[in-house]
Amino acid sequence: MFQISNFTQNDDVRTLDTLGAFSVIEYQKDLSVMPGDAQLAYYCNAMNVRKRQVICDVSKSNITTQAGAMQWTVGNVNATTGVKGVGDLFSKALRGSVTGESAIKPEYTGNGILVLEPTYKHILLVDVGQWNGSIVLDDGLFLACESSLKHKAVARSNFSSAVAGNEGLFNLGIQGSGILCLESLCPKEELVEIQLENDTLKVDGNMAIAWSGSLDFTVERSGKSLIGSAASGEGLVNVYRGTGRVLLAPISKDSL
Repeated sequence: MFQISNFTQNDDVRTLDTLGAFSVIEYQKDLSVMPGDAQLAYYCNAMNVRKRQVICDVSKSNITTQAGAMQWTVGNVNATTGVKGVGDLFSKALRGSVTGESAIKPEYTGNGILVLEPTYKHILLVDVGQWNGSIVLDDGLFLACESSLKHKAVARSNFSSAVAGNEGLFNLGIQGSGILCLESLCPKEELVEIQLENDTLKVDGNMAIAWSGSLDFTVERSGKSLIGSAASGEGLVNVYRGTGRVLLAPISKDSL
């Protein structure tokens, strides 16, 4: 039996969101400040640059995290590799090599609390079921999820998507029913959601952070010809075609 004090009940801590087994907290001020850092801490707080942290209730669901994400646990919480045999290990290693994600993601089971490392990034909680059970992520967004969700490498629709778009050939896809936890450079309030129904979205730059697995993603010329693309000044654009949803950041991650 355990009891946690001076954590989420602290008047300097605010709960931002709760979904499934996950809660997201935010520290309103950095109280561990020395005189030399006081000015920086003041302006960080004014510009919403704050530490955020994810708390996972393992009694509600087994939790899979990015490697190295755990800060501390309390209670009967056990860490496993989540590997279910040689074939599963091979497929995870292969997926990790093509998506850039860690090959082995720890899985936490039991009946206790798991707390992840604090981050200055923004935490997004996503119900994958509301994405028709399939979501594709831009590189580096995955932080944690309920272990009921399946991970797979999603290939681009054509080779030009990787070569022309200066991107990799594969993205991490999450499938199933459960809650997904993402680390985003932009807060939820600034993300634009586009709902497509048998339609097309064209984006100049890699501003899409997540999109439905039902969409085809390609990189194409903005005009019908090379001359038209040159005249428009856009050149190549990322194209999402079909029925589904796309989350767009206000600026490209390369601009940050």
